Amino acid sequence: MSQLSDEISRRRTFAIISHPDAGKTTLTEKLLLFGGAIHIAGAVKSNKIKKTATSDWMEIEKQRGISVATSVMGFNYGNYKINILDTPGHQDFAEDTYRTLTAVDSVIIVVDVAKGVEQQTRKLMEVCRMRNTPVIIFVNKLDREGRDPFEILDELESELKISVRPLSWPINIGAKFKGVYNIFENSLDLFTPDKQKVSERVEIDDINDSRIDVAVGQIDASKLREDIELIEGVYPEFSVQDYLDAKVAPVFFGSALNTFGVKELLDCFVQIAPSPRSVQTEERMVSPEEEGFSGFVFKIHANMDPNHRSCIAFVKICSGKFERNFPYRHIRSGKVMKFAAPTAFMAQKKNIVDEAFPGDIVGIPDTGNFKIGDTITSGEILHFKGLPSFSPEMFKYIENTDPMKSKQLEKGIQQLMDEGVAQLFTNQFNGRKIVGTVGQLQFEVIQYRLLHEYGAQCRWEPLSMFKACWIESDDTEALAAFKKRKHQFMATDRDGRDVFMADSNYVLQMAQNDFPKIKFHFSSEF
Repeated sequence: MSQLSDEISRRRTFAIISHPDAGKTTLTEKLLLFGGAIHIAGAVKSNKIKKTATSDWMEIEKQRGISVATSVMGFNYGNYKINILDTPGHQDFAEDTYRTLTAVDSVIIVVDVAKGVEQQTRKLMEVCRMRNTPVIIFVNKLDREGRDPFEILDELESELKISVRPLSWPINIGAKFKGVYNIFENSLDLFTPDKQKVSERVEIDDINDSRIDVAVGQIDASKLREDIELIEGVYPEFSVQDYLDAKVAPVFFGSALNTFGVKELLDCFVQIAPSPRSVQTEERMVSPEEEGFSGFVFKIHANMDPNHRSCIAFVKICSGKFERNFPYRHIRSGKVMKFAAPTAFMAQKKNIVDEAFPGDIVGIPDTGNFKIGDTITSGEILHFKGLPSFSPEMFKYIENTDPMKSKQLEKGIQQLMDEGVAQLFTNQFNGRKIVGTVGQLQFEVIQYRLLHEYGAQCRWEPLSMFKACWIESDDTEALAAFKKRKHQFMATDRDGRDVFMADSNYVLQMAQNDFPKIKFHFSSEF
């Protein structure tokens, strides 16, 4: 087996997604704990421990206790190299999460046992379904009162529209929670509420072993046997291939805060989850085993280190081997570039890497060369696809409140827009700058970051707007007529494309009826 295929087969690159507060960041931390990547878990919400969650490192995240930027973390676990992308759960940052899902081979969805499937989780599942991404579900917070596990399974199937198969099963929940029976490995783990250490495992031969009765008591043991019998009767036997084909989602139960059920999830995950897969480009299918290097930029982050105004482009490696200081081709500009300081991440700790393999995420210092969706190769002209910007739903004029700092404001906006946090439009009628986002929280984040990272002050002015849509037409006269009639509603995006700013649904529908030759697009990828 060559070094390349050996490295590929040991890689697992996945994202953890969920609704806010389901415990995603906590689960990420516990996975890092097992990987030996961190040694003490920071209780995110507790004020007693001043150390906050490892993966939330931006100032605003620490203040609010939510993740707003996707962080990347790599660590070794046994013989596997694991790359986790922790995504923002807050729906105002859905866009960042959608793009992150283009860079992973599988997904773990975290669901709160009391709340079940929530709005945001459904949307993210849609994206996984579009891309046929295999999914494992972790039902969290079993140490709190919640719903019946069978009820949760039914809800997962109906809400996420995917067949499920439990691979572990809880013994009671809430105050009476005693542990989890691991169906996948046929073992029993007893629960002791402790945030720092892992609970004990009871050695058993099978579900009828009398040691179970001793460990949890007869009543619970017989209920457990009934449940398992029911599961075996109702759900077909677990098939790894069905999971890889995204037809079945394995389900695990546990409590991430108490480090319970997490190791079972991780052990099963590394065994069954896919290693990096082939990726479709506009030109052809790219297999990870190929000699030639290729990768794409799926995220750009300004100011990883506030002391140096630096941007970092996150590159997902799709094929071949990436080497430091090797000349690579940046397809959009046609330039050949060498990267002297590519980095691998452990939250905000960065290490310079000499080589990286398919499935890995490498950070490349960016001085304004990269855009989201850019392809880098060892020479071949390829274009990776599937990194859309969606049409924003909230709009505000951005105004400079300190004329002395207009240069800083300009630079700050450019860099934050490169990150894909929001979109910038220029009104062609009055030349004013309009920022469009998917949620209110992003305006606060932009204002905060402009001030704290660039020293620029801005204020927002309200703008009542329904939708921004990109327009195009094969008929130049029709396009000119449209732009003339709607001139005060026309804007351009950063690439100079025409955007129609409709101020109500009615206006948009009328425009679509009156101008049949114009195509209206609600995503930038057309």
